[in-house]
Amino acid sequence: MNNSFINNLNDEKYFYSLIENLANCKVGFYSVGLYPASLAYNCAMHGKSNNILLAPREGRDLLGAFSKDVLSNMENEIIERIDRMGHYVFEGRRKYYDLSELLLKCEIVILSSNSNHIQDDVKHALELRKTLKRENVVLGCLVGSFCIESKNKSPFILCNKYPQLAFFTGFHRHGALRNPNDSFTANFCHPDSLTALIGARILNQLSSKIQVSPGVHNIECQYIKSIKNISSIFAGFVNNFHSDKPGMLPTINTVLLAQCLDQAASVSSKVRKENKLQSKYLSLKELGYGEERIISKENIEEKLCEKGDYTFSQLNAVKADVLGSMSLPTEGQPTRNFQAGQVLSDMLFELKRCPNDIKEFVNWCNRYSLSQGGLEGLKSLKFWPEIYKEFGIKNNNCSMINLIYLCFNANPDEKKEIYKVLISSEEITNFCQESVKSRSSLELNEKLKGSDIFNNKEIFYNKLLCIKKDKELQKKEFTNKNSEKIPNYMNALKIINKYFIN
Repeated sequence: MNNSFINNLNDEKYFYSLIENLANCKVGFYSVGLYPASLAYNCAMHGKSNNILLAPREGRDLLGAFSKDVLSNMENEIIERIDRMGHYVFEGRRKYYDLSELLLKCEIVILSSNSNHIQDDVKHALELRKTLKRENVVLGCLVGSFCIESKNKSPFILCNKYPQLAFFTGFHRHGALRNPNDSFTANFCHPDSLTALIGARILNQLSSKIQVSPGVHNIECQYIKSIKNISSIFAGFVNNFHSDKPGMLPTINTVLLAQCLDQAASVSSKVRKENKLQSKYLSLKELGYGEERIISKENIEEKLCEKGDYTFSQLNAVKADVLGSMSLPTEGQPTRNFQAGQVLSDMLFELKRCPNDIKEFVNWCNRYSLSQGGLEGLKSLKFWPEIYKEFGIKNNNCSMINLIYLCFNANPDEKKEIYKVLISSEEITNFCQESVKSRSSLELNEKLKGSDIFNNKEIFYNKLLCIKKDKELQKKEFTNKNSEKIPNYMNALKIINKYFIN
């Protein structure tokens, strides 16, 4: 898949023409759901040019994603501008733009569909682009969940399957986008640094209230978007159930953010061995990054080995997206995945137990007018075990997602332990402290055995001095001399280690 503005930099005439015409370059959004429609509303309020075009999916209305209440509060002038973005007049008749027309008129086309349609849309767009001889049009996507292979039903990252596919991301809560006084940041990510730079410049012109910066980490950012939608469910639960305990909320959100980044760093180290970044013309620093590479390492048999690539973490709009989606806004509604977490909170409070299964939870969400189709986090959660195995995610980098997954999928007795952790501020903060420790953690390993390292002076001393007595220290089971009851959060960790064993 070739997907860049410039295939041959030696074509000086084409390069000059493109750069001189940037102010007139158009961006098309195909499949106009709630997010792209809200983005268009923001551009209609603040954009000085008419450089955004909209093409609804066949059979859908241009503004059909908005409720009647929302539409009634919109300014007629803005609605008229959005309407003009989505249609043209042909032989005296109004017609909606379609994907073909976006490809003919635009330099960037963002396929805005969710995971239900995005795979077919990408294939269709590639075929159309070739037929129309418009292969310099750059294709991008917004989808924030994992896609599923039709044959073996295994999950995958769309940008990993199509490494040249651009990814547009940032924290743009649809309600906030309609606030005339608010401002936002975004990243336009493409593995070719020159395409990323030019694409970000074009998108940056759409609205004075949306600042777009270039990035090259499309795969990593799409993974973060998919995973943070699961994390938003957890955050919504905690913010609602424990709303009277504000001291614990920063701890939860910090762990959720850190684990999103840790997972993406592991994914980056794996996928970039095959899908290498292209900094042929511009280095990452020239693109705007602070460092060319940020690598974490671990000690394996006294040798430092790469553990994760955190270079992508310099994209602040991506991190803002994670934090924003896990926060309760000062006005308007939180994200839909956050609202799903609030529903989970109401369930646990009323039923005094974890949900029987995902189906019961979806039924509750429907009661709160949250359809499953709009809950990308729930789609990603369904396939979490496969994602966990595919990318070799370590338990200490995904403990919060493991916990929320088992809240739905563990057996009834195990769910009782998980329920006790979720409803107790002390248990859940202890879980946060212990679950992020690696398997090398001396104290954690002993706690998992039911022992306290500080109550076993001999093993503590010998471990510190690296004394090995016929490897008995690694095999011998120690018990807690005080016979203390194992805390619920440790039982929850044991349950997680039973289901997830990377």
